[in-house]
Amino acid sequence: MARGEDASGNGRQQSVPSEGRRPTVYDVARRAGVSIATVSFAFRQPTRVRETTREAVLLAARDLGFVPSGSARELAQGSTGTLGMYSFDLLLAPPESDVEVEDEDDRSMIDANPELYPLYVDEIQNGFVLECRRRGKAVLLGSESQPSSSVIDIAGRVDGLALFPGERLDDMLEQVARRIPLVAFSMDTALPGIQHIRADNRGGAWDIVDHLVGDHHYRDLAFVGSLATFDSTERFLGFKEALHAYGITPPNNPMDPYDITGNPSLSALANVVESGNLPQALVCASDQAAIAVLALLRRFDINVPREVAVTGFDGILAGRLTNPTLTTVRQPMEAMGKLAAHLLTLPVTTDPVPTKVRMFPVRMVIGRSCGCPGA
Repeated sequence: MARGEDASGNGRQQSVPSEGRRPTVYDVARRAGVSIATVSFAFRQPTRVRETTREAVLLAARDLGFVPSGSARELAQGSTGTLGMYSFDLLLAPPESDVEVEDEDDRSMIDANPELYPLYVDEIQNGFVLECRRRGKAVLLGSESQPSSSVIDIAGRVDGLALFPGERLDDMLEQVARRIPLVAFSMDTALPGIQHIRADNRGGAWDIVDHLVGDHHYRDLAFVGSLATFDSTERFLGFKEALHAYGITPPNNPMDPYDITGNPSLSALANVVESGNLPQALVCASDQAAIAVLALLRRFDINVPREVAVTGFDGILAGRLTNPTLTTVRQPMEAMGKLAAHLLTLPVTTDPVPTKVRMFPVRMVIGRSCGCPGA
């Protein structure tokens, strides 16, 4: 095969950086057969590039191990002094409304719907920012609809990156992990070089079931929440294990696959309410799911906890403001964010860091939604 041709012989450049040299935008452009401007747009403004072209650029970048850098000055210094945090749904857009807003800037978080705002992310982010401030590090936050290009883009601008769960992109994560340290919150991936921070989801679910069955003597429990995330799956497994330990046959699936990003309707639960077959207790995969459940039950004039108990998981502030107050399991979210920043500032070695999971304990927070009086 002649030099400069690919396997199909179409003449596309197959530039490979010499050993020890960091691949550049020029290498990617030659490999993909496009201009350097197109490469830049593929990472910075992906909507300006055809999907097929963008995929070719990302494939070339992955093959070469290329991650774009923020600036030449940063490259010269070898460090940006900045840590990044990336969430695939950092702030969820509310449903379209017919109401006109004269001044978009006048929207206030006071009016935000807690069912649409991922406060779990917000609390971890707060701990991350506080620890970065203590260490003299700047923070770059990212969240885009094109995760493959935007994660790689932010990775080129920071010394380390913390990521929340999102679309599974192992190839992209592996590429970034070769360049900078990565910390993942509650993600199910065994890729080398990624440090994991998790809460004891199964143990927390056991605590909930222990309280509902052991203290309140409920025997008919159902689970509400999608199993699309690692956290929810672990909580559902803990829920089933605990019920089995009490001699109660656990359900095979959640009663309602509520998902704030994909299936927020609670239609299955509404059908159960209308049929008059509510269980004694609804164990929700998250506080946000529990808040949505409380709102639905209120619309049907169902009294919580007299007619059905409801519990959550996470321990976000909004759960303390519901009526009734929410019985839940609290994650130490601020501490989790601080640990992520700490891990990203550890000295970088030439060898991949062995994958390690840091597991945080959780604790029950008793409210009135489970039937406890005066909590």
